[in-house]
Amino acid sequence: MLGIETTCDETAAAIVERDPGGRGHILSNVVLSQTDEHAAFGGVVPEIAARAHVEVLDLLIAQAMAEAQCAFSSLDGIAAAAGPGLIGGVIVGLTTAKAISLVHRTPLIAVNHLEAHALTARLTDEVDFPYCLFLASGGHTQIVAVRGVGDYVLLGNTMDDAIGEAFDKTAKLLGLGYPGGPQVERLARHGDPNRFALPRPMQHRREPDFSLSGLKTALRLEAERIAPLSDRDVADLCASFQQAIVDTVHDRLRAGLRVFTDRFGQPNALVAAGGVAANQGLRRVLRTLTDKAGIRLIVPPPELCTDNGAMIAWAGAERLAAGLTDALDTAPRARWPLATVTHAAARG
Repeated sequence: MLGIETTCDETAAAIVERDPGGRGHILSNVVLSQTDEHAAFGGVVPEIAARAHVEVLDLLIAQAMAEAQCAFSSLDGIAAAAGPGLIGGVIVGLTTAKAISLVHRTPLIAVNHLEAHALTARLTDEVDFPYCLFLASGGHTQIVAVRGVGDYVLLGNTMDDAIGEAFDKTAKLLGLGYPGGPQVERLARHGDPNRFALPRPMQHRREPDFSLSGLKTALRLEAERIAPLSDRDVADLCASFQQAIVDTVHDRLRAGLRVFTDRFGQPNALVAAGGVAANQGLRRVLRTLTDKAGIRLIVPPPELCTDNGAMIAWAGAERLAAGLTDALDTAPRARWPLATVTHAAARG
């Protein structure tokens, strides 16, 4: 399976193999980040992102094919992220996949980007359904029951900002540059997480939802109160912010696992996915939570938590194995909630 990812600011292509037993093998995984193109603007500029995808996608596909020693004639399917994401980029990747599918008479699989994150753990760790997914990225913060391919139940969602978005906005407020998450995490290691009394939003509520706008506002008010900021102030603000996020995630996931167990029984694992899952502070609290609950924790390697082509290829392979393909008139989508991805939605 060839997988193409262009939903945001990474252009990626990969070849993944799924054997008859359902085990996955990554034959190539090529990712080109656009961080330098967007750094001056403090965030992703959709028009710049789409143009950058156009300029390099063909070359990345050729590189992925070469590294996998694979010819188009040997592919069983072409998978592309068809949303959700920045619509210009989604159009680039999906249109390219359609062209390859048409020329080589190979099935097209239009993959939901969030479903690809949800299924990555089956590529890396061969986990059985059902499992609980904690999806944390720049655009999404969700707790999802993953019951099968195309079978997802949303248990908890953010009411406002996603965790990754909150990290990026905090970094911008403190003048740390883009991308913000790694910068905040780096400085947090040298700061005092107890210096600033930041809120833990939604704490102790039964519903496993998130709300982060209040935390972001509280941090801004603290920064304004002690301005101008010294290097120590910035490090302490980062540490206090990250600790508030870590405590919030711990509380919200405990609620999410309770809801999962009440509705579907014990999950086979807690899976963390999305770019924020690369944060080591979050990984430690996830380990503490799952050890106490007696649940297996699966966190894919960092390069498979951030956007990549291998996860798109794997989701395409899983859907193809279930007999699910898509027509060439499949439309790209800027919005595409994971809970709406079902078997019935695919067309053969």
